[in-house]
Amino acid sequence: MNKTELIDWIAEKAALTKAEAGRAFEAVLAGITESLQNDDPVVIVNWGAFVVKQRAAREGRNPLTGEKIKINASKVVSFKAGKALREAVKEAGKEDTKS
Repeated sequence: MNKTELIDWIAEKAALTKAEAGRAFEAVLAGITESLQNDDPVVIVNWGAFVVKQRAAREGRNPLTGEKIKINASKVVSFKAGKALREAVKEAGKEDTKS
């Protein structure tokens, strides 16, 4: 599902216009982004959590030349699925294998 399809789905399920659903979707993304920029995790109970993790500087290798390179420390976003989401995906997988 891409962004447009997701907005269409939200509009249908929430009885909103596509424009209203699009604005609501963009607001949610902006809220998540702002929170992560401030190093605050976004936790949606039973669904999942977005957190910012610090990745340490390390040494790597250029895959073409094999030359050692320095990889700088960086911040990365991580998502961990909650129990309800994991179970929903797990159950959907069981239905697929029954066919």
